[in-house]
Amino acid sequence: MRFRVGLVAGFGAGYYLGTMAGRERYEQINRMVKKVKRSEAYDTASDKAKAVVDLGVERARDLVESKIGNGNGNGESPDVGADPYLRTTPDH
Repeated sequence: MRFRVGLVAGFGAGYYLGTMAGRERYEQINRMVKKVKRSEAYDTASDKAKAVVDLGVERARDLVESKIGNGNGNGESPDVGADPYLRTTPDH
């Protein structure tokens, strides 16, 4: 319950302060965000973040495959047969 009260109070304070800032400040913030998105530093950071996420997904996939196993111990994906929840490729 305390979390909800804090959330509502925070939302209310943010809304109040945001309306005080007005449209001019909103436009200024939007221009700044657009400028940052066009920068080379943003591109570099977003590429690195995507690489980290991809690496994490790959590691998680490897971990799951090693835990599930396929019975022959060679680390390949198990033959899932007709189980649609374990199928790794779309069924088209």
